[in-house]
Amino acid sequence: MSPRQARRRAARTGQYLALLGYLVFLAFPLLWLVSTAFKPPRELASLHPGWIPDHPTLDNFRQAFEEQPLLRSAGNSLVASLAAAVITVLIATPMAYVMARHHRSPLSRAATGWIVVSQAFPFVLVIIPLFLVLKEVRLIDSLPGLIMVYVVWSLPFALWMLAGYARAVPRELEEAAAVDGAGRPRVLISITVPLLAPGIVATALFAFITAWNEFFFALVLLKSPRKQTMPIILTHFIGTEGVADLGPLAAASLLATLPSLVLFALIQRRITSGTLAGAVKH
Repeated sequence: MSPRQARRRAARTGQYLALLGYLVFLAFPLLWLVSTAFKPPRELASLHPGWIPDHPTLDNFRQAFEEQPLLRSAGNSLVASLAAAVITVLIATPMAYVMARHHRSPLSRAATGWIVVSQAFPFVLVIIPLFLVLKEVRLIDSLPGLIMVYVVWSLPFALWMLAGYARAVPRELEEAAAVDGAGRPRVLISITVPLLAPGIVATALFAFITAWNEFFFALVLLKSPRKQTMPIILTHFIGTEGVADLGPLAAASLLATLPSLVLFALIQRRITSGTLAGAVKH
């Protein structure tokens, strides 16, 4: 083996080790959460907790469902997250296409500046004017009001994501379809949108997970117990003195984590598919 090949192999081995370490770092909280959710109270109070429960139990899940309305709050979160994802994609897709095709225009540059500036605003800075605006239109303590907030908050980053995908769509494909006699709407529907499908799916996933995990806006805007979302209900497992009911909290948190994991597992092939490469080839 030549010195150059040895260096390449060492570099690739280092990359794989770094990737493995990163995966372990990411997986540790989830694995510990799963372990905690199945531990009985005696093992949770142990000074030397183990990875695998000695006596696994489902009592934490039963207790979590008995203490808090998990199904109702999960339904509220699901409605808000799905609606926010769909509306965000419907608004962002045409806007991102225009930004990509006219990226040198003043309007496109202004939109890009808005995206950058909007990401610098902290939640606390906008919550008071946001609360007053929603109060005027009577959308406080309502899921439509919360969905509107999620859409506005997710839209800048969604635009930035989709604009990158739109720039990767070759103009030659659209021009070839136009030469064959396809009108502008037909070109967009039959050519551009299918090629943007991976970006649309990735953007929808981002908007869904952002809304599903969001806590601060839901805490301020939702007051009725029947309308509270999953992240708010999880705080109810912590007592007034700050002592957490660890077993049921871990069980409920695990249940709250599953939808995002399942959704990502179902559509990750669509995100990483070579749709664009296949279109260019054919």
